[in-house]
Amino acid sequence: MNKTFSNNRKLYLAFLEFRHTENRRPPRAGAAPQETRLQGPAIDTHAHVFRQGLALADARRHTPDYDATLTQYLALLDAHGVARGVLVQPSFLGTDNSHLVAALRAAAGRLRGVAVVSPDIATEDLLALAEAGVAGIRLNLIGLPLPALDQPAWQELLAHVNTLGWHVEVHLQASRLPAIMPALLAAGCRVVIDHFGRPDPALGIADPGFAYLLRQADSGQVWVKLAAPYRNWPAPDCARAGREAARLLLDAYTPDRLMWGSDWPHTEHRHLASYTAATQWLDAWIDDAAARQAVLADTPLRLFQFTGEAR
Repeated sequence: MNKTFSNNRKLYLAFLEFRHTENRRPPRAGAAPQETRLQGPAIDTHAHVFRQGLALADARRHTPDYDATLTQYLALLDAHGVARGVLVQPSFLGTDNSHLVAALRAAAGRLRGVAVVSPDIATEDLLALAEAGVAGIRLNLIGLPLPALDQPAWQELLAHVNTLGWHVEVHLQASRLPAIMPALLAAGCRVVIDHFGRPDPALGIADPGFAYLLRQADSGQVWVKLAAPYRNWPAPDCARAGREAARLLLDAYTPDRLMWGSDWPHTEHRHLASYTAATQWLDAWIDDAAARQAVLADTPLRLFQFTGEAR
């Protein structure tokens, strides 16, 4: 069977299964906490949806024992005054993006996606992802060796990413960023760095890798997500330490290269975070109204190729 036909059929079947599963599963009680509505237009640029029973990647750091459904996520967006969102393929689902694609289609344009793909993915499959609303690929390299981006398969993939107007999202410790960012920038990619750049919790903004990330602002090709501070600092320090890091990132990148994300459902850190907490941390990080408008709406509208306004 033709590989592309087989993959597209798989996506269609996954969409049918997704609709059946979502329709019979009501929102979990308490999924939308007491609302803390963001002021003005807003886009959440980092969240995940999944359910138990999906095929999992053989190599994974985490196996969730709960569901994080599209229904729950959209309810949280509504409760907090967030117009649009971005779903990022969870690392534990590997390169099977069928559940992500089904969610994007079910959301009917309200969401964009970031997929995980192998370097030998067919061009037709990339186009199918783009049609569904995918706007980038993710390299989640925590605990993994760095890919050989100079190899022909990777170079071809990165060229396709650029042609589609996508970006490459990188999740990696700050200390390892100098080993991968030059190749991505040399390939002409737009690069999005996850979670403040993942500075060492013991060093914080003194991490040399974080200083390296600040210097990459001059390239004009890099964006940074202000998200998941609990992956970098102890929970009681998320507001203060996040504000210190955000101040330096704002100075280096300006609000035109920064975005906010909830990181819902806060995998492996559910005991430390909530959607409401994510919005409150943003309040602690950025005071200026114009900067908030850019970080919450203007910048992600452009990068993720949304149409219309973030309202």
